[in-house]
Amino acid sequence: MLLKLKLAIADYPHTIAIKNGSIPIEGVDPEFITIVPQIAAYRRMVRQEEFDVCELAPTTYLIARAVGANFIGLPIFVTRHFHHGGLLVRLDAGIHSPKDLEGKKVGVRAYSVTTGVWARGIFTEEYGMDSSKVTWVVDDEEHVTQLKLPSNVEHTKPGQSLFSMMQSGEISAGFAANAGIGRSGAPGGGWKTEDTSAYPDMFPNAAELEAEWYHRTGIYPMHATIVVKDAVLADYPWVAKSLYNAFAQAKTEWLKTLGTTTDGDQKYQKLSKIVGPDPLPYGMAPNRATIDALQLAAWKQKLIPEMMPMEKIFFDPEKI
Repeated sequence: MLLKLKLAIADYPHTIAIKNGSIPIEGVDPEFITIVPQIAAYRRMVRQEEFDVCELAPTTYLIARAVGANFIGLPIFVTRHFHHGGLLVRLDAGIHSPKDLEGKKVGVRAYSVTTGVWARGIFTEEYGMDSSKVTWVVDDEEHVTQLKLPSNVEHTKPGQSLFSMMQSGEISAGFAANAGIGRSGAPGGGWKTEDTSAYPDMFPNAAELEAEWYHRTGIYPMHATIVVKDAVLADYPWVAKSLYNAFAQAKTEWLKTLGTTTDGDQKYQKLSKIVGPDPLPYGMAPNRATIDALQLAAWKQKLIPEMMPMEKIFFDPEKI
């Protein structure tokens, strides 16, 4: 008899074969719960532990695990991108490098949003920015309700948006798109994403910086990982290997067609020019430097109280 599991994962070109059943999860009878946007599934997982298997933002996962969440990550990272780019600045703010952010207010959707954590980590480690000297202004709640925010984090006022604060000069910079000032539908919204084009990126040569950083450090930021309930793996440890094999097979089939006209393909086709032919590497070995870098950033930014041993935060299915 197959094991019935509830799974909440988004639709990607490299996961759709799992969701439509053309690539089975060995030993599992999956019930796929589609939640749009997937961010809503993040909250339901970390607050109610609603699903057996869930796609989750990696920083959200680390925070949840640190406060006792009953699920563990698998080294299956289904979205990735770099983060030197994406911080938009006011032309009159005098911001040309991360050090210039000190003493200023910077907008980000939530303090724990993974884009912000990766960027702050890079700004700190590579450019000497002191994150505690920046006031981070947020306009959304944190996924993990137990998180206690540092004193240099402020919330917008009711009805106020990060974009309106950027327009008025109340904040000097903000993260682009869904991580900050370009987030359509945020409190006090009414703007269009293209309106943010008036604000240049802090690093106009971000792509070059990202490629150099990756080749020097081996760090390739991930944005979504797959987590599984502890209770499932305690009773059925083979589930980890079954999930890993299914995701790996689906990705392998997708890689054969990489370069088609879909948005996802175009994104990863560009990334493959930097990181190699597999722009979505799974497994512990190729991702250890990246996992370590994200956990270090989360700890330095006071999102987790201590560095956790790797076996506490990731279950390695290749050891089964």
